[in-house]
Amino acid sequence: MIDDLSTYTTRMALALNVKGLINIQFAVQNGTVYVLEANPRASRTIPFVSKATGVPLAKVAAKVMVGMPLAEALAPWKDTIGKKKPWYAVKEVVFPWLRFPEVDVVLGPEMRSTGEVMGIDDDYATAFAKSQAAAGGPLPKAGTILFSLRERDRAQSVPIARAFQRMGYGLMGTEGTYEFLKENGLTIDPVKKIAEGRPNVLDVIKNREVVLVVNTPAGQRSRSDGFHIRRTALLSNVPILTTYAAARTVVEGLKESRERRWEVTSLQDFYRSAH
Repeated sequence: MIDDLSTYTTRMALALNVKGLINIQFAVQNGTVYVLEANPRASRTIPFVSKATGVPLAKVAAKVMVGMPLAEALAPWKDTIGKKKPWYAVKEVVFPWLRFPEVDVVLGPEMRSTGEVMGIDDDYATAFAKSQAAAGGPLPKAGTILFSLRERDRAQSVPIARAFQRMGYGLMGTEGTYEFLKENGLTIDPVKKIAEGRPNVLDVIKNREVVLVVNTPAGQRSRSDGFHIRRTALLSNVPILTTYAAARTVVEGLKESRERRWEVTSLQDFYRSAH
């Protein structure tokens, strides 16, 4: 798939006769690559990729724009171009959710982020954990995790919940999720939905009885409970995950974070290790 992305990018850049930078938005679904748009300009990804690879793309592009051949502009970095680096760099976005009280934290196609941060390490899970901490949502090392999932996501959640439990985290779930995880052999405490009385799911979040919320949206029907769960977690500064993929990656990040101490390495030292 990476080869396909590279091929499509090269073809479009040459066909459009771009000299400098081109920003292409790709989407991938079920193994098929789609092109959403292409713009002959820089994007906020340029500084991230430059730091992640050690190649100053803006400087290279500026030289190409004024007539320098691409090969000459890239000459100082020719030994590293196209080579897989021995580290991982994860870009995490920063969202201004608190400024918009009626906006749900569920992601969509709209541009909502106000900036990005980067986590870098020789281990992917640790790089991911660093990116979360940098974006203001450090992963909790202990406590109880709240699960409130739509029905179709519950089966996928079992190995994730089990992994959390093995690391010593407690589990709590709303009615349907609680029953499902309990039937699958997990030790979990029930919590009431909003309309079922007090204390309910919002109370345990406000009281910081949970350190992480895993909630997958189920469409407009669940907006009442789901929206308020996510919004309350945000206002209470409790990290929230809304996809199975994110929850799985958080599990790996927590495992690595608990097993080894984070180290600080300069970007220059990372670049030297690539030679």
